[in-house]
Amino acid sequence: MNPLAAKFWIEPAGEADLPNVRALAESIWRSSYAGLLSAGQIEYMLDQMYSPERLLQDWKSGVVFERPVVDGIPVGYMATQADTTTQVMHLHKLYVLPEFQGKGLGGRLLEHAFQSATRVGCRSVRLHVNKENHRAIACYRRNGFIQEASVVKDIGGGYVMDDYVMVRPLDTHQGQSGPSPSLSR
Repeated sequence: MNPLAAKFWIEPAGEADLPNVRALAESIWRSSYAGLLSAGQIEYMLDQMYSPERLLQDWKSGVVFERPVVDGIPVGYMATQADTTTQVMHLHKLYVLPEFQGKGLGGRLLEHAFQSATRVGCRSVRLHVNKENHRAIACYRRNGFIQEASVVKDIGGGYVMDDYVMVRPLDTHQGQSGPSPSLSR
């Protein structure tokens, strides 16, 4: 199925939707990271980042969860948080089910994030991506991100996150980041 030809929208995910975000994460992470991280690290990170308590804490602290929906079915999730002091929107999470990857949904989610960031006065979008996640890195580069830094962070349990920090400046003079209309319903 071509998701771009189907009925597509991006919807907010509220507190009641957080269990669905967790279920999507478990499916996506176990598949997408299988060649990049050990099974132990995948499970450790899922437990740390996607426990019901952690998701609720993130949501209550201002992290905005949204889901791309194709023909009425959530097929991924995105989590962003604007820092109006630094004028940076942090893109904490952007994941799409494996069967929907490589079909343009990531780019549409990014464009939605750029528009959201611009609306709240942010001048850039910043994210971390695993250095070995070449497919995601290529998507981010196609969408205007540049590598800003390389970081290795101890996350406990004997594991590290070995990431690039990537940033995408936004054109705030036009009041939006590009010519695309809003993708939300």
